[in-house]
Amino acid sequence: MTTPTRIPPSELPAVLRGYLTAHEARDVDAALRVFTPTAVVVDDGTTYRGREEIRRFLSRAGAGYRYTTELVAAQRVDDTHWVATNRLEGDFPGGVVELGYRFALEGDLVAELVIAP
Repeated sequence: MTTPTRIPPSELPAVLRGYLTAHEARDVDAALRVFTPTAVVVDDGTTYRGREEIRRFLSRAGAGYRYTTELVAAQRVDDTHWVATNRLEGDFPGGVVELGYRFALEGDLVAELVIAP
């Protein structure tokens, strides 16, 4: 990988913009469609492997909290690695957090997503 380059969020690949929109809308089926069958998602120290585990993650992510999401930054690392930074504000502990969504693509699908501050 190379040094990340800041880009306008509108320049993220369409599949990533689609995922971010679906995830924010809590549209589990639309969000799940962007992943490869063997994709891996890591969030809050838990790893989800394959579409069924990722479906469970998507169904539960943020449940119990009300919050807004704003895409505040984006980076291109290389042709297959991208980072989208979302700012969440809501009634969860701390109230505000910026999370990096680190994506690895395989073709036109997401093979890996790591979410971390």
